[in-house]
Amino acid sequence: MARVAFVGLGVMGAPMAGHLVAAGHEVTVWNRGAERAAAWGAEHPGAAVAPTAAAAGAAADVVLMCVGNDASVLDVVAGPDGILDGAAPGTLVVDHTTVAASTARAAHAACAERGARFLDAPVSGGQAGAVNGALTIMVGGAEDDYAVAEPIIAAYAAKSRLLGAVGAGQLAKMVNQICIAGVVQGLAEGIAFAQLTGQDLDALFDTIGAGAASSWQMANRHATMAAGEFEFGFAVEHMRKDLGNTLAEGRTVGASLPLTALVDQFYAEIEAAGGRRWDTSSLVTRLPRTSHPSPRS
Repeated sequence: MARVAFVGLGVMGAPMAGHLVAAGHEVTVWNRGAERAAAWGAEHPGAAVAPTAAAAGAAADVVLMCVGNDASVLDVVAGPDGILDGAAPGTLVVDHTTVAASTARAAHAACAERGARFLDAPVSGGQAGAVNGALTIMVGGAEDDYAVAEPIIAAYAAKSRLLGAVGAGQLAKMVNQICIAGVVQGLAEGIAFAQLTGQDLDALFDTIGAGAASSWQMANRHATMAAGEFEFGFAVEHMRKDLGNTLAEGRTVGASLPLTALVDQFYAEIEAAGGRRWDTSSLVTRLPRTSHPSPRS
């Protein structure tokens, strides 16, 4: 068992930290919103709630974090009262936030300057994966640091793998988001076409879901897409952040990402229509259908 801290108790971080407690680790948490941290602490009486990120860093040998965006990562790691203000030399910081690869490298550099170690470890699997302890984690960093982190993150991961140096985890997550964007758009067009042609969607997806067209998105989202239900899941605004980082990285390396850029534009339309917090499967709302219910919870 390890002395660990978890920084960031949002919809992902709160259940991830809970799995660490259940696994028997000595857990300290910190969250920018003190009320949320206090509520989490009341639900997990064996854990400690720190007053600052620095205090959380001081209480742990491994600090795991999942915060909102690139600026938050750098502030929480290296800003005033950040993790590094309290962390002892040799502390390992594991960042589960999805950010630009350059942000991961900047956080790594800040840690190295203070004698700490760093892994970038973005996750896939959404809130359900976090709650069920079944996340997929893509990791960048040193092999010996991953060897320390792997048995700890196993508390909430079904699959994790070291994929290269710091930044490799974020680059892998970009590939993940590229693939998801294309699959969801294809599924949205398939549903719209099926409805316009009067097909029985239950029978249709029960059939083609057993063949080459099958995907996680089809299995888990076709019914809610057809019903106009989007008040759950991975929000459009978060996908746009990820795709923005992906397209920027693509420009840097000269990658051609025409489908990704197009789907990002479609998500911009959904944001403009009020769907900023809708699930990414809301791409189907852009398309004409014979049965086109208004989005509902």
